[in-house]
Amino acid sequence: MKNFNPADNIQDLQYFGEFGGVNPSISDSSTYTFLSAKTMFDTFEGNMEGCYLYSRHSSPSNLYLDKALAAMEGTETANVSASGMGAITPTLLQLCGSGDHIVSSRTIYGGTYAFLKNFIPRLGIKTTFVNITKLTAVEAAITPETKVLYCETVSNPLLEVADIAGLSKIAKKYNLTFVVDNTFSPLSVSPIRLGADIVIHSLTKYINGSSDTVGGVTCASRSFIDSLKNVNSGASMLLGPTMDSLRSASVMKNLHTLHIRIKQHSHNALYLATRFEKDGLKTVYPGLKSHPSHALYKNMINPEYGFGGMMTIDVGTLAKANELLELMQSKNLGYLAVSLGFYKTLFSAPGTSTSSEIPIEEQLEMGLTDGLIRFSIGLDNSIERTYEMMKTCMIELGILKK
Repeated sequence: MKNFNPADNIQDLQYFGEFGGVNPSISDSSTYTFLSAKTMFDTFEGNMEGCYLYSRHSSPSNLYLDKALAAMEGTETANVSASGMGAITPTLLQLCGSGDHIVSSRTIYGGTYAFLKNFIPRLGIKTTFVNITKLTAVEAAITPETKVLYCETVSNPLLEVADIAGLSKIAKKYNLTFVVDNTFSPLSVSPIRLGADIVIHSLTKYINGSSDTVGGVTCASRSFIDSLKNVNSGASMLLGPTMDSLRSASVMKNLHTLHIRIKQHSHNALYLATRFEKDGLKTVYPGLKSHPSHALYKNMINPEYGFGGMMTIDVGTLAKANELLELMQSKNLGYLAVSLGFYKTLFSAPGTSTSSEIPIEEQLEMGLTDGLIRFSIGLDNSIERTYEMMKTCMIELGILKK
């Protein structure tokens, strides 16, 4: 991690707008004109850098954001998309074809799980889901047909931590492409530095941070991104999950405050997790010494950005969880909502929301219980006040004693 600070890499990028503005000009066009037919042909063939043909291929606004996110993750380049799933699905489809196999973490975002479990088998691509924290289980699942190893740095919603360096060694041993979804831990973890080949984010979450934009990105080598955008065979090009230029510009502005926000999210989450655990609640947070992978994660992170803003508590039953969620929302402590990375705290029962695509028996097998509540901790100025208000709600419902 030495000599690599992702926030510094973002800061060092400086663009001037078309008329000297401190923000780059927004390219509000779907198509572009040419002074000669020959230039149009060369651009379509990918031989005219700096020329644009059609915004599904690329636009200046998207390329600005591509460059900034590649700098953040330490990759050669990147490709932004219209959603997180619009980054995940083309990436995996570009890497795999009929007869190929993927080894994936068992605890991942529900949409990704549904894509791997229910959709791509139609295309002849199979997936084996494993406990990503057990390297022996990962290696045992690999077959001669395996092409991809897939995981989330910190899993959704159980907050299991992937040993990215250890998984990278396995991927290299078997010549697999190692894809990491880093949505929960931007700036805190730099998966490329730990051996990942491709890093994906849902820009909707922490990177944008204001819950007003849906977006995604694939950060990788230039050769892989070029293959994604190939006009004849590129999954991103042909499936068309293009990010709108206005949205790219919005994310670009918010990206420059990410380092400040991540520090506050992490500070607040660590405070709450520490207090809740002391109160006797079953609390999961990678910053707690009780977390099974605390020592591993502490060694993986860029320390100044902390352990992230995601935590869970278990209140025993779904009924009790729902009571607490509704009460906390009524007290203006946050929103009963999915997603994460917002400036207000967001909370939900993932078994019946973001992980509902996973069958109940599999949820129980992986430890996703009815009473589990996932928190995306916000940017509250006085986290001590927030804690006292949350504790009062829990006492009122009999979850905690006075």
